[in-house]
Amino acid sequence: MTTTNLSMSKTAPAKSALGPKLPTLPNPLMAAPANMTSAWPEYVVDAFQRSILFLDLLRQRGNEEIEITSRPLATVLSFRHEALMDGRSLPRPMNYTLSRIVPPSGIEIDPRKRPVVVVDPRAGQGPGVGGFKAESEIGDALNAGHPVYFIGFGATPEPGQQFLDVVEGQVSFFERVVELHPEAPRPFAIGNCQAGYQTLMVAILRPDLFGPCLVAGSPMSYWQGVHGKNPMRYAGGLLGGSWLTAMASDLGKGKIDGTALILNFDILNPANWLWGKQYEVYTHVDTDAARYLKFEKWWGDFIQLNGDELQFLVDNLFIGDRLTRNQLHSRNGAIFTFAVSPRRLSCSRRWPTTSVRRRRRSAGFSISIRTSTISAPPAERSYTA
Repeated sequence: MTTTNLSMSKTAPAKSALGPKLPTLPNPLMAAPANMTSAWPEYVVDAFQRSILFLDLLRQRGNEEIEITSRPLATVLSFRHEALMDGRSLPRPMNYTLSRIVPPSGIEIDPRKRPVVVVDPRAGQGPGVGGFKAESEIGDALNAGHPVYFIGFGATPEPGQQFLDVVEGQVSFFERVVELHPEAPRPFAIGNCQAGYQTLMVAILRPDLFGPCLVAGSPMSYWQGVHGKNPMRYAGGLLGGSWLTAMASDLGKGKIDGTALILNFDILNPANWLWGKQYEVYTHVDTDAARYLKFEKWWGDFIQLNGDELQFLVDNLFIGDRLTRNQLHSRNGAIFTFAVSPRRLSCSRRWPTTSVRRRRRSAGFSISIRTSTISAPPAERSYTA
């Protein structure tokens, strides 16, 4: 039997007069799959079709915004509702309205159950974000048989409207809710973001009108924070300040466009704002159109604020931190203090015990770490001042 040494049979690289000959690189065209000529036209057709659908989606978004802003009350609230009180009729007019949520067919409401009042956050986005989905606090409360009320706002503030006008004016709204349910426990108030601390300020003025208060995503002490977390705090320190609010108000002739407030969130992630968000919709334009329109319905529908309203928040809360220091006064001289009644702080994650104790001592009110719902489970851990 004859064997061949393969290692010795390899052909050595050919040599030229200038030295060893370089190895031949593969031709990418020759290495491409055989069906490339058919795949390329399919890709072009797919990209063209997606582009048409994407542009049509943007058209629908624009038309939807025009339709919403043309209404007398530009709200994205998805539940049927009937207005009970108009804030424009109060001694100090405001662009807020108290509405009763009309339960869907098949749902029975017990008027003796605790009323639930959802306060719409007025922080730049379209009115009605507090109830633009069926799976929300409103939907859960209705399914449990609770009467539900909604405090919403118009897209344009009343002339001369101040922040304290809104706080003190909403006392009349809660008085009306309590009057409608004399046999029920005091209302359960829910406020998110700006509506959170606004609702707590109303409760401080009239604690006899309130039951529990649920405040979600609403900072109460603006000088607190965690190092390296929440980039909005750092952006505010670098770009914010009382002068910037005053300048924006002057440029807007006394008004501040909600677009500027939403831009603060967008610039925290420019890659997603300028590219990622649009590309994600483009790649799933045949399945994500409805989701995109629902989100943009309230995210891209901007409202206005009076410059003095936002200036009050910046000077007294964001910079002055006077709310948690018990240094903020109402028009009649009453102090907004958290010591008048217990408060509950709902956390999405546990804080260290020492951190909670330190915070509750400085803030001066009780803190419970729990998961709060309408019928909340027993508290996991609580510290009472």
